[in-house]
Amino acid sequence: MAEEILRIKSLYVRAGKKEIIKGLDLNIGIGKPYILLGPNGAGKSTLLMAVAGIISGSAARGKILYFGKDISTKAADQRARLGISSGFQMPPEIKGVKLKDMIKICTGKSQSEELSADELKLAERFKLTEFLERDINVDFSGGEKKRAELMQVLLMRPKLLLIDEPDSGVDIESLKFIGTEIADYIKKNNASALIITHQGSILEYLKAEKAFVLLNGRIECSGRPEEIITHISKKGYEGCEDCKSPMKNG
Repeated sequence: MAEEILRIKSLYVRAGKKEIIKGLDLNIGIGKPYILLGPNGAGKSTLLMAVAGIISGSAARGKILYFGKDISTKAADQRARLGISSGFQMPPEIKGVKLKDMIKICTGKSQSEELSADELKLAERFKLTEFLERDINVDFSGGEKKRAELMQVLLMRPKLLLIDEPDSGVDIESLKFIGTEIADYIKKNNASALIITHQGSILEYLKAEKAFVLLNGRIECSGRPEEIITHISKKGYEGCEDCKSPMKNG
């Protein structure tokens, strides 16, 4: 069995004529969460979308290996069926589609089928029972949107979770719940996660294996999350470019 769930080799991704990711290399092990840091506009969300297959084809080139197999040419739905699921930074409102209908899509049910007892219990645990008959994310609070998004991700039973800023726009109670649910899922399912965060608030509730810093289209350094966040808070991201400590990537 491969020791890595994800290996990225010399990945280049562009948006229009602008190259965002410039020869990026990154490895993710099995059974642990990893943190991705970087300033606004660095390309963190772009990287996650490239791994998920949302950005592909001529806009992305390089190797993306999943359990040792090249998935670079696979479409997003194919990658999802392989066990790669994404949670967005700003989950969209979808009028006309009820949350219960999206749950059925995530679990492979037909729309005529009823939700199972386990699915209803999960909705109750996520405090979303009263939202099942409502249009997805319409008039949801920030915490409700993030809980609904995470519930959908977990219902797909992924092996690799790609989660964009789960700790932004949520209250303390929702943050604790989201962090704990991610940590529990990873532990129980031997899954892995790559999680974008700005302030590292999510780390209070899950123990990340490593943090990566994305700058100038590449991973500039990696190491223990707490050390890197402390380093950035003192010296800014510019300090990562000149970092000569053991956490330097390579």
